[in-house]
Amino acid sequence: MSERSTTSYRRLFEVRLLHHYWLDNGGQIFDTLPADMQAARLLGYDVRPLLRVAPTPSTLKQLAGLRCLFMPTAQGFVVAAPGEATFPTDTAFSFSVAIADGQCLDYTALTFRAQAIQEAADPGDLSPTRMVYRYKADVPVLSNLTGVKRDFGAGPVLFLSRDYPAPAASDAVESMVLSAGALLQLTGDNPGAATEQLGASATDMPVFLHQGDVPAIAPPAGVVGAPARGVQLGDDVPDDVFALITLTAVRAGDDDFSFVDGTGAPKAPATVYEVRLKNRSTWWTYLDKRTGAQIAAEPQPLPLTFFGNAGTRQKPSRGIVKAQTSGARITRLVSEIYI
Repeated sequence: MSERSTTSYRRLFEVRLLHHYWLDNGGQIFDTLPADMQAARLLGYDVRPLLRVAPTPSTLKQLAGLRCLFMPTAQGFVVAAPGEATFPTDTAFSFSVAIADGQCLDYTALTFRAQAIQEAADPGDLSPTRMVYRYKADVPVLSNLTGVKRDFGAGPVLFLSRDYPAPAASDAVESMVLSAGALLQLTGDNPGAATEQLGASATDMPVFLHQGDVPAIAPPAGVVGAPARGVQLGDDVPDDVFALITLTAVRAGDDDFSFVDGTGAPKAPATVYEVRLKNRSTWWTYLDKRTGAQIAAEPQPLPLTFFGNAGTRQKPSRGIVKAQTSGARITRLVSEIYI
């Protein structure tokens, strides 16, 4: 009789990718909904038609060597490890997030920044082996080493985004900034951009993916043509990358963000991280469907959501959002509603 061996697995960590277009209820954000409504939202939520997540090639090889399993889920993904596995404190994994449905960019904040691929090189290097570097602009990098947490009463929620930055002259439309403790979002490009208040206290709000999550690029000396912010492309970072997630076993100074305990074993219960995608807010403009003439307009930008209605009139469909401009500046984002 042949021998048969089995391996028991347990979760090493989980990452949830939660898009507020599908979770909020009109003008009410998901985190303030009653518990039963939150549960219902999550039960019907599936991020896989929107975003595609995969381990980077180096991480895929590393997971195989450790006999770990990567499993996409409706809310994001899980990595499971053999029950007896332990991990060094500097164990690190990385995951590439790509867009599965381009239409989701129409209702996702910050996507007016083009993630263009740019090549960079040293113009003084004319050798046959001249190195050409490839970068992708405005790609965020999310990490448990730099993420922040919020406590909404049921324990800390571990966000992989950094804390929100202070306002800067370079801020563009939909940038999220802190001002006197409040969370504001720009409704146009600087200079002179107006803002809307997302929350009177930023610490009472989830930490959405924001412009501060995009790292600065420092190309090698003499190399020109690289974008100011983004990531370098290569064998481990594919061209279709929308965001990168990097997770390290231990975060010194804040063990909540570690995914192993003091012995190197997976924590019980497993650590759960969250990435929150902000739904877009636009100026709702009502047009006569026969003549195209403007009939009415909301006095302030309103959030786009699948459930509920932030306004008092017909809400926009999941269509293209138009940018009103003044020269090269975006002054506001508009949803046109024909009635």
